[in-house]
Amino acid sequence: MARNSRFDTRISESELDDYRYRYYRELQSGSVRVKISDTTFRCPYCPSKDGRDYRCRELLQHASRVGRDSGSGDVKEKARHLALMKYLDKYLDTKQSPASTKDTESSTANDADGHFVWPWVGIIANIPVQRIDGRYVGESGTKIKEYLAAQGFNPSRVNPLWNHRGHSGFAIVEFDKDWPGFTNAIAFDKAFEADHRGKRDWKTAKRLGDKLYGWVAREDDYRSKSIFGEHLSKSWDLKTVEEIQAEDKRKTTKLVSNLTNVIEVKTMRLKEIESKYAETSISLSNVMSQKDAMHQAFNEEITKIQQQARDHFEKISLEHAKSTMQLEAQKKELEKREKELEKRKAQNESERRKIYNEKKMNMKATIEQKKADENVLRLAEDQRREKENLHKRIIELERKLDAKQALELEIERMRGALQVMKHMGENGDMDMKIKMDEIQEELKEKEEELDDLEALNQALVVKERKSNDELQEARKELISYFKGRSGRAFIAVKQMGDLDTKPFQKAMKRKYSEEEANEKALELCSLWEQNLTDSSWHPFKVITDKGNCKEIIDEEDERLKDLQNEYGDEVYMAVTDALKEMNEYNPSGRYVVSELWNFKEGQKATLREGVEDILKQWRLHKRKRT
Repeated sequence: MARNSRFDTRISESELDDYRYRYYRELQSGSVRVKISDTTFRCPYCPSKDGRDYRCRELLQHASRVGRDSGSGDVKEKARHLALMKYLDKYLDTKQSPASTKDTESSTANDADGHFVWPWVGIIANIPVQRIDGRYVGESGTKIKEYLAAQGFNPSRVNPLWNHRGHSGFAIVEFDKDWPGFTNAIAFDKAFEADHRGKRDWKTAKRLGDKLYGWVAREDDYRSKSIFGEHLSKSWDLKTVEEIQAEDKRKTTKLVSNLTNVIEVKTMRLKEIESKYAETSISLSNVMSQKDAMHQAFNEEITKIQQQARDHFEKISLEHAKSTMQLEAQKKELEKREKELEKRKAQNESERRKIYNEKKMNMKATIEQKKADENVLRLAEDQRREKENLHKRIIELERKLDAKQALELEIERMRGALQVMKHMGENGDMDMKIKMDEIQEELKEKEEELDDLEALNQALVVKERKSNDELQEARKELISYFKGRSGRAFIAVKQMGDLDTKPFQKAMKRKYSEEEANEKALELCSLWEQNLTDSSWHPFKVITDKGNCKEIIDEEDERLKDLQNEYGDEVYMAVTDALKEMNEYNPSGRYVVSELWNFKEGQKATLREGVEDILKQWRLHKRKRT
């Protein structure tokens, strides 16, 4: 807007503050008169311009407009009005007193005559526009809204009006639909009217200049054929203040009626609750009475039971004495029968032999079982020795392979020498021919020796593969057997590359509630299980340790660093442990594999350890059965 040039500040701040302080002290001392009566005020610094009377709020708006928004270069004028604004804020009650309230109400009543455009709107006219590329353009509604808000009118929206030529130079100012919005709209209208830039001034002015004109939209604006009249008739209504007040009264009455009904319902509900409470109290009293009666009956019953127990003990004592006498009589009877049994001893000899044979058979079965146990241990030992022999055979095979390679080199050398001698033997040297025959014979022996070594090497390779297959099959059987066992046992199956979920749960409990932490931990654990199986991700680096190359975790990997920074070292260690296990036991497939594990030693279990654990469990089970 062209009028925005009034807002540019070219005044020295220190000079302005000095003048403002000096004029403020004059107002404090009372040397300058502002208040004419209880409801009437006058600007002491504008006697020659308009010399009009203001209400307190109007004077405060006048001082703010001149002091803050004036584009004049007169420092003293701005300082006077800023000092007046500060004085009104601090020493005069800018909120309406009872007397001024009555005056405002009567003024509002006078201002509220006739129909207004509803919801409350104002009209801004004479907005400066420029013709650019064949269309008129002007300032946006946002800048106009900021300008009006700085004046204290608090518009809710400003909509510039456009037509086929571009910006029309008019804008619709929307205010809130409540009564404070109406107050702001009336203040907007009065402020422009006080500055001689109201609706009447806009219509009668011969030259509008670059000033803005504004007023509250009423019935004549609504029904006019202008661009703002057409816009208002499409989107707004006409209502009097009395109609709006009556509508608010109807809404208030309806709200009060609804609230009254709600209170009645709540009162009835409260009475029902009180009735239920009384019934519950009576029921609880009855239950407590029954409990006391039951407690008393229980005590009486306990006393009765204790008396019966004493009587029963005395009766048992008498019966015990009687039984003792009976046992003495039975003892004598048994001694008599013993003598008769001695006589029948010869008859029972065959039965004793039968029992003896059964005992002997049982001992043999025990010995056979012991031998079976020893055979199982021996089998495990044989498998261990077979594995060691297999390693020795591999070493021997490598040694013989080296010998084979040396022999092949020797044969090639001898073949080359033989070819040389053949060329030389063409001259008919007899000694050379004899030597050539000897080398050819030796070459034949070396080739036969090489064939024997190849046959032996092939046999050892086949045997080594067969032994290794047998060992792997035996290990698979042990893994299948131990799969159902708990991880608390010394020997069990461990899933190599499986993630431990406990560190994830601990990390999530530090960030979320108990219920939400479990769900978040499962989501994070599932995400990292997918990352572990991603063959394109290889967070390892190769280092040389004492001449040997080995792979270790790459601590600079971005995923692992982000994981450690966000969730801590425990989660980081769980993921890296799973990565190491998966890289060691299944680097090509990148999925979890089962392995026989010694949890006590924290290492891979041998076949012998697995077999010994099975025998131990079998013996324990056998001992329980016997």
